[in-house]
Amino acid sequence: MPDPEPQEPPFAPAPVEELLRFVVKAARAQQMYLPNNPVYRGAIDALRGAFGQIWQQTDQLTLVMAESEIRWFGHTVAGEAGVGKSPDNLAWLFYKDGVREITMNRGFEDTEVIRFLEIIQRARKGSADEDDLVTMLWEADLTFLTYRYVDLLRDGAAGDELVDGGTAAPADPEGVRQATEEAVEEFRAGGIVSMSDFDPTLYFLDEREVAYLHEETEREYRHDLRTNVAAVLLDIFEAQPDPEIRSEVLENLQTLTVHLLTAGHYRGVANLLRESRVSLERLTDITDDQRAMLGNLPERLSAPDTLTQLLQTLDDAPTLPPADELVELFAQLRPTALATVFLWQSRIQNEGLRPLLEEAAGRLAAANTAELVRLIGSPEREVSSEAIRRAGALKAQASVLALGRILGEPDVARRRIAVQALTEIASPGALQALEGAIEDADRDVRITAVRSLTTHAYRPVLPRLEHVVKGKGVRTADLTEKMAFFEGYGALCGDAGIPHLDGLLNGKGFFGRRDDPEVRACAAIALGRIGTAKAVDVLRKAAAEKDIVVRNAVMRALRGGSAASAS
Repeated sequence: MPDPEPQEPPFAPAPVEELLRFVVKAARAQQMYLPNNPVYRGAIDALRGAFGQIWQQTDQLTLVMAESEIRWFGHTVAGEAGVGKSPDNLAWLFYKDGVREITMNRGFEDTEVIRFLEIIQRARKGSADEDDLVTMLWEADLTFLTYRYVDLLRDGAAGDELVDGGTAAPADPEGVRQATEEAVEEFRAGGIVSMSDFDPTLYFLDEREVAYLHEETEREYRHDLRTNVAAVLLDIFEAQPDPEIRSEVLENLQTLTVHLLTAGHYRGVANLLRESRVSLERLTDITDDQRAMLGNLPERLSAPDTLTQLLQTLDDAPTLPPADELVELFAQLRPTALATVFLWQSRIQNEGLRPLLEEAAGRLAAANTAELVRLIGSPEREVSSEAIRRAGALKAQASVLALGRILGEPDVARRRIAVQALTEIASPGALQALEGAIEDADRDVRITAVRSLTTHAYRPVLPRLEHVVKGKGVRTADLTEKMAFFEGYGALCGDAGIPHLDGLLNGKGFFGRRDDPEVRACAAIALGRIGTAKAVDVLRKAAAEKDIVVRNAVMRALRGGSAASAS
């Protein structure tokens, strides 16, 4: 049968969701603390306060129990569809014993809420031989709480008939006695009692019960008490305003963080750091020192010494923890971890760890541009080089000034990655920084810079290109560099550059000698980039050139120039 469409509630579900969260916390506090404990009293007071928020809206609260979630007016207010069947799940605790609906009335929190929490704890701890939840509620005879349940033991019951827990009539004792006497007389009349009439497995478990016990045993072994300890410490921190108590809790949290890291329980560390941040955002009545100590927990993980030791341990480990566990842990790193992560990217040997660390580096760099720019000037070469590469990949315009300073350093390798990063950023500031790089002492830096400026049609660089093209230095360059500069010149000079290029391609020097074939071929390529009718006419004059290198360059330029003229 499909679930009914959610009804329109009389008010927002948020107070009901908050109430059920406080019910869970109060139940946990009752399980772990004595009634005179401040944490216990604080949890009960918070629960009663949550009821007060409900009674401001209504005098009665009805909750429907599904298998793994609790609903109110068709809206899920606790649990989640598809979660495991566990006694820790409040919805399943009621549902498995047949309770399908409970109704709490104004005044319940004052006189009966403690007994209700005790019933929940008894039901969680109870064995198969003890009373079920329906029996416990019936014995408690609560005045401000009524419930409806399915009679699971009725012969032939379909499981959908609801019985009002407050008004169900008990069985008639006289009728039970009479039916028993009739059954005894029937057996005596037969003369022989057959053992097959009795259930020989009355005190044995059936397959379903055995499977349930196995499942619960495995769940208990899988359950990590360290996560519960972290949750309890944070609960105490939130519930207790006493500065001494909170300071003690903070010391315990720091100790627990170190213990979890040493034990390799990285998911527990990630959970503790994540929940501490939630507590920090939620609390408003803590001192600046307490806020700094709680906020410093993730910073301690991100400190160079701690993170270096952690990464060294992971790199040396024969088997890595699950990838999702490491992703959770790395997600808690702070900007101060960026330098250490960059440094270890060049040192890591474990191929399984490398992509996880690169993902963490990308996330941290993208979220902390200021730290990324600062690391460009790091004295550690590996850190600075990785920061330069990341700045280019992220197109971080804030890094242009720092990258421009790298172009003035004597280290050729750093200048090469800096000019590549500026090429990827390609902002006006980055192109301006590249303008000076076309005169760099390194060939690769010059070629990368001029190609980037050509691609982005950066016209302010034209005078520099013209100086190179018309100078003698270009003649000593290799063919790749010649082509890059001539192509850039042709893309930017327009018709004004045709006379010089015509002289290089078609002109003759003393004794009728023509220029170097490579220079002439590059001039043809430049004319092809100009692509105007005048440039095409100059190229046609060299169409019958005998030198095959020049002729091929002219033909390619003509094809490109003709297409450009036509368009």
